[in-house]
This record gives sequence, C-alpha cells and structure tokens, in this order.
Amino acid sequence: MSPRPQPGHEFVLTLSCPDQAGLVHAVTTFLVGHSGNILESQQFDDRLQDRFFMRVHFDVSDPAHSLETLRSGFGPVAEAYRITWQLHDASTPTRTLIMVSKFGHCLNDLLFRRSTGALNIEIPAIVSNHREFESLAESYGIPFRHIPVTPDTKAEAEARLLELVDELDVDLVVLARYMQILSDDLCKQLDGRAINIHHSFLPSFKGARPYVQAHQRGVKLVGATAHYVTSDLDEGPIIEQEVVRVDHSRTPDELVAMGRDVEAQVLARAIAWHTQSRVLVNGRCTVVFR
Repeated sequence: MSPRPQPGHEFVLTLSCPDQAGLVHAVTTFLVGHSGNILESQQFDDRLQDRFFMRVHFDVSDPAHSLETLRSGFGPVAEAYRITWQLHDASTPTRTLIMVSKFGHCLNDLLFRRSTGALNIEIPAIVSNHREFESLAESYGIPFRHIPVTPDTKAEAEARLLELVDELDVDLVVLARYMQILSDDLCKQLDGRAINIHHSFLPSFKGARPYVQAHQRGVKLVGATAHYVTSDLDEGPIIEQEVVRVDHSRTPDELVAMGRDVEAQVLARAIAWHTQSRVLVNGRCTVVFR
C-alpha cells in the first residue's frame, strides 16, 4: 500500500477544457509559482470532442500555500483557458454515505476495506430500507438509519435522504445493492456524486433473478458495472467493469457467488478512483486516470 498523502502538503488538481495550445505550460507554470512539485501527472486529449483532460498530483514545499490560496491562485488561469476544474487536499477522506437493501456483500467489503485503510473514506452513516444489516453497521461503530420505502412514502423517504446528505456533509453516495429506483429529481440532486453497482446482465436480464435467467440462457461471462447514477436507469457514465468466464457446469447459485465477488471488487475500485479524483466525466462516458 502506498504511503498516505501528507495533510496540507499534497493536492490533486483535475481539469477539462477545450483543447488549445499552452495548457500544460500554464498548469506547470502555476505550480512552479506556488512551490509545487509534481508527483504524478496524466493527461488525455479527446480528439473526437476536441477536449483536453488532466490530473496532477503535487506537493508544495511552502506552508504558506494552503488549499485556499492555491484555489484562489488558479482561478485566473482557469478563466483564461475556459477550464472546468477541481482542487482537493489529497489526504482528506471522502465522506461517503452507503445505501443497501438485502444483499450485503458490497457493504461488508467496503466496511472491511475502510477499516484496513484501503479506501480513504469516512462513513458517517449507512442507510437502508430494511434492517438486516443494522448489527453489521453497529459492529463497525457506524450509525444505521432505517428509511423504509413504499410507493406511498417514496417522496418522503427521498426527502429524508437528502436531509441526511446535507446534515452529514456527504460528498459521495454509494448504492451498494440498494434495490430502489431513485426518482429523476433525486438523481439530479446527486449528479456526479452517486455511484451504483449492478450485474452486467442488465438490461438483458431484468427482474429479481437475473442469474437464474443467465443460467437458463447459457451465458459464458458473469460481470458487473459501476457507474454514476443518472435519471436514465443503469445508463450513467461507466467508471469500471469486470467479467469472469463461466461454463455449463456452473449452477445458478455458483453464478450468484461469482457475481457477488465481481460486484464487490468493481464497486471498490470505482470508489477508490472517484475518491482519488481519477474519474472525470466526459459527456455520457468517463476518463479514468488509473
């Protein structure tokens, strides 16, 4: 595991803008002028869209250059080049609200990874429309919020969720097999800060028993997809995908077990990359600086 970034000394700048001459020079000049030393730099020129993307992880030697002064200093550069950008302290944990229903494999995996330091996140609460994992949350010392959802109470439940997001100063919402469809309005409220995980059989195998349907159709690949939540159900910008090969000898239960393993791995990678500012949305897709 790589060393933790130094609080107040290491930062990550991400940006996108129309492609044009002088962009890299402008960024590096800004960093040099603020005692910045580049630790990692990645860039991508989308020639089809004529758009430039960049991620720079850097440290500063002068303690006078805080996050606030760096943001203030980069403002004129961004304006001159029409840059959309974000600048974060690399060490700051991402405050992550996890939502779950009755399948706990992704939740359990995320809690363990957080406890070992593999994910740089804080979990101020776990939200569920059921109570199955209340004891699991308690075992990690994390508050559990039960928000039941029915057709009659869906709007009220979503309003309560948004209240929690604001009250707990949440940066990211993770749908760790939360089996409720979010309203268009809620999706817009959480735009760019909500990640979902689903089996890659969608939309071919919809319903409650996708792996049984997959077995009946003789699938050869079992997979999972992590993506940002949008009002287009399961069609948000994709962050990560993975598959494993299967054959006729696998039972439906074995497909379920294999699928759960893949789902947990894919979701964890997507969260890690998001919290490290490695994912930049590019229209309906993403640029992922791995």
